[in-house]
Amino acid sequence: MDLPAFVSLLGFSEKGWGPALLTAAGMTVLLSASGVVLGALFGGLAAFARLKGGRLARGTADAYCTLFRGVPDLLTIYLLYFGGSSLLTAVGHFFGAQGFVGLPTFATGVLALAIISGAYQAEVYRGAFLAIPAGQIEAARALAMPGPLMLRRIILPQLLRYAIPGLGNVWQLILKDSALLSVIGLVELMRQSQIGAGSTRQPFVFYIAAAVLYLVITFISGALIRRAEKRSLRGVRRA
Repeated sequence: MDLPAFVSLLGFSEKGWGPALLTAAGMTVLLSASGVVLGALFGGLAAFARLKGGRLARGTADAYCTLFRGVPDLLTIYLLYFGGSSLLTAVGHFFGAQGFVGLPTFATGVLALAIISGAYQAEVYRGAFLAIPAGQIEAARALAMPGPLMLRRIILPQLLRYAIPGLGNVWQLILKDSALLSVIGLVELMRQSQIGAGSTRQPFVFYIAAAVLYLVITFISGALIRRAEKRSLRGVRRA
């Protein structure tokens, strides 16, 4: 394929695929960000359970982290979407509904990414909390500092500082995992590339374009993470 044809195929003309690919890239970022944000809730709860919970809470959190870090991410997506849809269909048939009742793909995709990312974020938060010098927490307790104030002034600022590098790794993982959501029909970057490749019979062009867009997203997000990490270290004395 010559350069003019290549530019025309991926351009923004009436027959170009540029707008569709950029929209799909935006969907990839939205899915990944939503999954990481919701996963922070799951991960935070799991980390708290492993650090401060009773035997049942610790066991449940350990099982959650071990399970979803141990099984393939694609299997988690399959179980949530197809398993959940089958269960919903069975319930619908019980109440007289007809046909297949599918779960909403966007919500299911975000939930799958959140469950996966939460299992990794739990270990990030747990490690970050354990990195906080115990003497600082003991000093706050000795001064009768209220729990919410200690959390806001001492624990959270340092926890986030220690957690940012690990959260950056989780983001990169979930960004790549978002491509797996094409199997449930979500039109993100990978799925749109498959559609374009099939429609034009130019798979090499579209998969190269997808790779470039993934790299651009990775580069920009990496720069933002490094900036956040640098900002979190302001005022910190290094040994």
